[in-house]
Amino acid sequence: MDTFIQQIINGLVLGSMYALVALGYTMVYGVLNLINFAHGDVLMVGAMTGLTILKYLNEYAPDLPGYVKLAISIAGAIPVCMLVNVLIERVAYRRLRNAPRLAPLITAIGVSILLQTVAMMIWSRNPLAFPQLLSSEPIMIGGALISQTQILLLVLAALSMVGLVLLVEKTKMGRAMRATAENPRVAGLMGVDANRVIVTTFALGAALAAVAGVMWGANYASIQFAMGFVPGLKAFSAAVLGGIGNIYGAMIGGIVLGIIESLGAGYIGDLTGGFLGSHYQDIFAFVVLIIVLTVRPSGIMGERVADRA
Repeated sequence: MDTFIQQIINGLVLGSMYALVALGYTMVYGVLNLINFAHGDVLMVGAMTGLTILKYLNEYAPDLPGYVKLAISIAGAIPVCMLVNVLIERVAYRRLRNAPRLAPLITAIGVSILLQTVAMMIWSRNPLAFPQLLSSEPIMIGGALISQTQILLLVLAALSMVGLVLLVEKTKMGRAMRATAENPRVAGLMGVDANRVIVTTFALGAALAAVAGVMWGANYASIQFAMGFVPGLKAFSAAVLGGIGNIYGAMIGGIVLGIIESLGAGYIGDLTGGFLGSHYQDIFAFVVLIIVLTVRPSGIMGERVADRA
């Protein structure tokens, strides 16, 4: 039971990061019907930017509490990621909105490789150590351990998701996003600026990816230029699992995929008689994903149409 609780906690932590990145995929798809495969690398940019800020803070303000340093690094990473994602939309995607769907897909892959190459040139190709900011003393919960960094990650993820839901459901921009997702032409006739809505969507997704990127580095203590590819792929899978275009589905899909992956890491060895180890956890997660999508192709929550932004 202790192992089960521990894997659930690990799954919630991992799934929260997947959910934050998945929201970026699903929002862009909701308003633009585009899969931004470069979004995982925005997470990497956030982590690298956060690390750069932390290095300056450790040098010039070493006495600041760890929570403050982490907050400053996240606050600094968010605008950088927003700028990067907005530039991606403006330079790489805007002129391809009416092109065949294969064109923006190939462009997204190219942008992903470009971001990784630029990051390698700026921050080097070697893995970089992310500093320990919070106490490493774990907290006991029901026989399982959770660190202060993981608790903070869960809190930030929950606040980010609640904030996004309130923005989409309660604000004028949120209504514009939902209207653009339902019918861009009619929304334009009603006075909605589609370009502004799309840019805002890319910026919001980047802000969530920045939070996930910095917390990924804080949780795993190591980052590198290609770190965004696998989390990005899994976050996209989580968005599909929950129902692409559905923000609630992205949240649920991320959490579910994270828990499945953690449970797979904890039990796949026992289930296969030691044939497969914990490093095969991706197999476990994607097998379940395939089964769910075979039974329900639209995902757990289903793809929303009129309200999918």
